[in-house]
Amino acid sequence: MKKVMLKTTLSLAVALASTQIFASGFAINEQSISGMGTGFAGRSSSADDASTIFGNPAGMSRLKREQVTGGAALLDAHTDISHASSSPNSGSNDGDMVPFIAVPMGYYVKPIDEHWAFGVGMYAPFGLVTDYENGFAGRYFGSKSEVKIVTLQPTVSYAFNDKVSIGFGPTINRIDGTLESNLSLNPRAADGNVKIKGDDTALGYNIGILVQATDSTRVGLTYHSKVKYKLEGDTKVNYNLLGALGQNPSQKYDASLDITTPESVDFSVTHQLDDKWTLYAGSTWTRWSRLKEISVENSGVPAALNGRFGTITEEQNWHDTWAHAIGASYQLNKQWVLRTGLSVDQAPTNNENRSPRIPTGDRKIFSLGAGWSPTDDLTIDVAYSYLREESVKVNNSNGRQNYSAEYENYANGFGVGATYRF
Repeated sequence: MKKVMLKTTLSLAVALASTQIFASGFAINEQSISGMGTGFAGRSSSADDASTIFGNPAGMSRLKREQVTGGAALLDAHTDISHASSSPNSGSNDGDMVPFIAVPMGYYVKPIDEHWAFGVGMYAPFGLVTDYENGFAGRYFGSKSEVKIVTLQPTVSYAFNDKVSIGFGPTINRIDGTLESNLSLNPRAADGNVKIKGDDTALGYNIGILVQATDSTRVGLTYHSKVKYKLEGDTKVNYNLLGALGQNPSQKYDASLDITTPESVDFSVTHQLDDKWTLYAGSTWTRWSRLKEISVENSGVPAALNGRFGTITEEQNWHDTWAHAIGASYQLNKQWVLRTGLSVDQAPTNNENRSPRIPTGDRKIFSLGAGWSPTDDLTIDVAYSYLREESVKVNNSNGRQNYSAEYENYANGFGVGATYRF
């Protein structure tokens, strides 16, 4: 039982992956459509529009006009599941567990004077939607998840001169989610259901520095802080076999869970080769090794069930990751700029602890994009990304059920956004 419950509760805190698509672990990359076109190469050094609030808050110093940037990334993910084995031997493995979803974003920047600028952004740094088919063979280790983190970031930047600027923004982060998995205490009995709900609000920060190293080269460094959450909610168990134990078949317990989303450091370079070509490169380090284990505390559990539902712990043993990206843009004419990029991204999971909630592996991402400026005040950005992950193995057991399979994920991402300058 501990394994069954834990795989559900695990996702409430950890499987926050926006379908595990465009960033490692459970992070999301889609905070900028212009950045999406170059594979997020140069994210902390480009400062092309107001989305620099996330990429590097110091970049607001390069925006000389008040402006609003908004958009959405549309994500279409697919999974091929092969070599599946489950005990008891029942269930399907369709792999179509991720619906077509949208990740919105919005930013506002206002220059105050030649030194100061103010901005505010709202974006999603983490999130998950997975929904396996009814009768999924791995349903005891995760059947449905819907979790969101939304961040509000008021931000200021200061330019010391025309070469060096800094930026800082506190982040107000809201997490909430609902997750489900199936439950079976007896392989001869019908399945039950476990449902977890929880939420919390916590603070973090985003800080960056931007340096115009030469007339044609900028370098940027951005630090996104860790965020400590204490999720409070409830665990609902609905299973008829509990009646045989002298308990109400429907149980509800207060649940709490401490989880820390990791800090990351992004270093990027933007180099303007000539009037037409601009080159981008960048690397991001993420401290996923913070995730050693998950421990869930359920209170109000009857003594007869405390051993199964009281404290639930499972090791994760994630490791730190690196992501690298290169990209380029070509200024076709005054109205059009074309973009492309290539990214490689490590996964923090391992073969021993990987579950159907986060069946993710190392990935490669190819991106294309374009920006169209019909006037000096308006730019419309579009982007497309194709991702493919390496094949990875899932091998889970809770003492009553077993599930093993090979997962291979791929995805298409479509982005559209606009910047209006006042």
